[in-house]
Amino acid sequence: MLPENYQFASDAPIIPVMVIDRIDDAIPMAQALVDGGLTTLEITLRTDCALDAINTIAKNVKGARVGAGTVCTKDQFKAVVQAGGEFVVSPGHSDELFAASYEYDIPLLPGAVTATEVMAVLNAGFPIIKFFPASTSGGAAAIKALSGPFGNASFVPTGGIGPANLGEYLALSNVIAVGGSWVTPTNAVKQGDWDTVSQLAADAVALAKSLRAS
Repeated sequence: MLPENYQFASDAPIIPVMVIDRIDDAIPMAQALVDGGLTTLEITLRTDCALDAINTIAKNVKGARVGAGTVCTKDQFKAVVQAGGEFVVSPGHSDELFAASYEYDIPLLPGAVTATEVMAVLNAGFPIIKFFPASTSGGAAAIKALSGPFGNASFVPTGGIGPANLGEYLALSNVIAVGGSWVTPTNAVKQGDWDTVSQLAADAVALAKSLRAS
């Protein structure tokens, strides 16, 4: 059973990783994903308008649970909270981020890929871990191997995952969700082709359900 405030991580088996370069894209992109069935949205702090996008989506897109990715410092964590973010994702972990999560009572998905890193994260009280970059860190086989010594850990692998290999990850009992950007392809976003984004989201949800059921 997941801690109650981490339930967002399994609400949908896929968490879109969104890079928003233009604030005008924030609402239609988020709405397209929600319409397609993906409601937990991770906006990376890689662009100047990322925090504004989080705030805009949180206020205007009904049904969306929006958080931030690529959070590496306490100051960034605080800014996400102030923008209305409901969760924080980091490519790594630090005592600073652990403390911020407790201080602001906002769930954190810290990054870890090795046994030593996983131990540190679990000992700090964080049971849900971002496994990044997944494809170059051993992929599904590595996550499966970690289930032996760390039966109390759950993972959200991200990086190099798409429809072709999604099943490898969702077949694992210690994977609760997968992060990916294939549902928001660059060309579709640039062209404002939100119908395509919505369809890709719907296809991803359907694929995930079929894989989980098999």
